Formats: sequence, C-alpha cells, structure tokens
Amino acid sequence: MIRKILFSFCLGFVALGAGAQGPNLPDFTDMVEKQGTAVVNISTTQIIRGRQLSQFPGLDEDDPMFDFFRRFIPRQPGQPREFESKSLGSGFIISSDGYILTNAHVVESADEVLVKLTDKREFKAKVIGADKRTDVALIKIDASGLPKVALGDPNKLRVGEWVVAIGSPFGFENTVTAGIVSAKGRWLPQENYVPLIQTDVAINPGNSGGPLFNMKGEVVGINSQIYSRTGGWMGLSFAIPIDLAMEVQQQLKTSGRVSRGRIGVVIQEVTRELAESFGLNKASGALVNSVEKGGPADKAGIEPGDIILKFDGKEVASSSDLPRIVGSTKPGTRAAVTVWRKGATRDFSLTVAEIPDDKPAPRAQRRGRSEAQSNRLGLALSELTPEQRRELKVSGGLLVEDVFGRSDLRPGDIILSMILKGTSHEVKTVEQFNRLLSQLDKSASVTLLVRRGDLQTFITIKGGGER
Repeated sequence: MIRKILFSFCLGFVALGAGAQGPNLPDFTDMVEKQGTAVVNISTTQIIRGRQLSQFPGLDEDDPMFDFFRRFIPRQPGQPREFESKSLGSGFIISSDGYILTNAHVVESADEVLVKLTDKREFKAKVIGADKRTDVALIKIDASGLPKVALGDPNKLRVGEWVVAIGSPFGFENTVTAGIVSAKGRWLPQENYVPLIQTDVAINPGNSGGPLFNMKGEVVGINSQIYSRTGGWMGLSFAIPIDLAMEVQQQLKTSGRVSRGRIGVVIQEVTRELAESFGLNKASGALVNSVEKGGPADKAGIEPGDIILKFDGKEVASSSDLPRIVGSTKPGTRAAVTVWRKGATRDFSLTVAEIPDDKPAPRAQRRGRSEAQSNRLGLALSELTPEQRRELKVSGGLLVEDVFGRSDLRPGDIILSMILKGTSHEVKTVEQFNRLLSQLDKSASVTLLVRRGDLQTFITIKGGGER
C-alpha cells in the first residue's frame, strides 16, 4: 500500500513538473510552416567516363591487372563504359528569381544539378560559382515568384539559444531538427577563413547546404559539416555564418570567383610562453615566422619575430583572426598594421595583394649530418657547411642532429636564432648557441626560430628542456 502511494506521488510530481515546463518550451511550428517552403532538395549527378568498369570496381584501366581481367572476364554485351555517381544535399532560396545558396562540396564536380521545391516542381540548376575555402556555392534555377528566406545577423546569436535546421538528411526531404547554439567563432583544422557556429542540431548526410534558422525565422547559417568519430552525428554540428556566406555569394554572382587579400607572411599562435619570451603582457596577436621576399609585408618592413596585433584597424586577438581579416580585405587596399617588436609597438602600412591558388607545400628534406655536440636542452647540434648555407640561403644556423627528451624540435630542423629577453640573436656556431643558453636560468623557457623544410616557426622549449 505504501509503495502504491509513493508511486502515485512520484507520477504526480513528474506530471506537475512537465506541466510547469511545458509553456516554456519553444514552438517551431509557425516558423517551419512559413520558412520551410524556401528550403530545397538538391540532387547531383557526376558522369564517370571510361576509367573504370563496374564489374572490376576500383580497378583503373591504366592498371596492368585490368588487361588480365579484361581477357579472362570479358565485359558483358551492352555494359556501359561510363557510370553515374549521385549525391544529395540541401539549399535555400535567397531571391525570388531563383538564386539558391548551398555548400560548395554539394555541387563539386557535378555534371547535372537538380533542384526540387516543396511544391514538387523540379528544375535543372546552373552553378554560378563555388568557393572551396568557405564551402559556399551559388546556383540558379530558371523560375520567378519563388518564396525566399529572411536573413538574420549571426553576430547577435547567443550561446544557448534555440536554432532549427531544415534539410534532406539521407534524402528525407524537409526534415526539421532543433537544438541550441553550442559555441560561436569555432575554428577547425584547415578552416582559416570561416569562424563556424557550433550547434547540437542533428545534421546528417543530405543536410549539407541547408539553412540554420533562429527563433525569429531568420537564416543565421548554412549547415556545413559535423565532427564525428563514427561518421554519424554525435552532437557536434557546424554552420557557416550567413553574413560571410552572403559576402562570398555576391562575389560569385558578380565574377564567378572570390578574390582574397594576402600579405605574404607565415604565422603561428602566440602561446603564454612565447608572449613571455617576447615581453608581451598577454598571449595575443599573430607571430610572424617568415616573410615572403618581395611580398607586401616585406616591402612594408615587417620582419620574422614581429607579432601582428592589429590589421586595418581590426584587433588580431589570435593567429586564426589574421587570415580571415586579411582574406576579407580587397586586394589593392592600403592597410595599416600594428606589430610588437623588441618590447614596443610599431606601425606599418602595406598594400594588400591577391591570394594565389593553393599549391601543395614542399616536403621537408633532411639536409645532411656532421659531427654533433649536445647541450642542456637535450639537443645534438652541428654547424652547417658552407654548401648547406648556400643551398638554404642563410648566413648561419645550426642543424638539429638528434633530440633527447620532450621537445617539439625534430632531427633535420635548422635553428636560425634564439630569443633572449625579447631580442632575436642569430646563431652561427654551437659555441655561440651554448653561450646564449648560459645567460638564461635553467628553469626558464627557451624560444627558438626554426626552419623546417621551406617553412619557419617559433618553438618554445619549456623549463630549459624537460627530459
């Protein structure tokens, strides 16, 4: 009897709690009904011609084994020498005359793009342009009087507020999922130009390119990717801010491509240890590792070891800010740059150049070995030969032959200079290097400018080299 009373009490308490919370839960019905008509399903077809036969999957015609299989397992009569690769995605209408935003990866390499509206009408679409760096594409269908989305301001989004995605996961058209904004300005590896919106909205294959709505029914982002260890949704979804996407689509609409600025520097993040080494009171800015000879930064007088704090009046809080700020600056613009150098700020002015097409970075190569000497950092170093210096086009530098203990240095690295009390000292001999090292307390961190392959980077060894 007591158990029944307790059970009834618990049920009543749960029902009371649910009733109290019910009125506070969001209602998405009106928003979905009004905005859902502007969301489209996108299907693409790519024709793979004459490179593979379906009866030998994964075997290229240039492979020597292909001829063997062709002789003993002849192709069936009528079997095509080309096949279709199909994929699905989502998009949304941004103008009543048929312009649609989606992801670049949705329409990449497509021979045909088909758009299906909620009223079941289908149209072949033309790809106006696609930008891989931001993963934004603009396509156009021949139609008029179409429903279009309302655009919002992603800068006004607050972490924790409700957002809604509409798309076609796995081909299930106009599927609605909801969640909250988990974080803003999230940077992912290889995403130098897009400060992503992170949500816990369920996103799956087919959702790509679809809109992310706020509770006002305004598009604040384009659902682009998920972070997963299984290949499926795990509660980490990312969207491209709509203001950035609209800037990209405007350039795509005008010229079919996106023009971005560049200043010719290689940078890295300023850690707390690096900030201390350079005499900076907080870890901020972008540390310049190397400067392209003859580039905008070089002509302006910016040097390796400078920390860029501001660009064109905009604060560079972290190194990830600089590519986005510079990239969004129109080539040819005269921009002011504030840097930290030798314990003080300095101002420069440069003309922004246009970023070239991506090129694969050269592989790092080992430069050779000679008799090595060790030091208290656990580094076996040797001096470069005159031939090595000419090849590397450097006046000094020490070759890292081996590394003992924990360090970010690798055998084959070239140490070019040591930062001592905010000043950079070029190193040419092992004796000089050890003499500079002796001026530091054994517990102090050591910051080195290191050349690795064709790139330069600053590396800090904590506490004088932990072993």
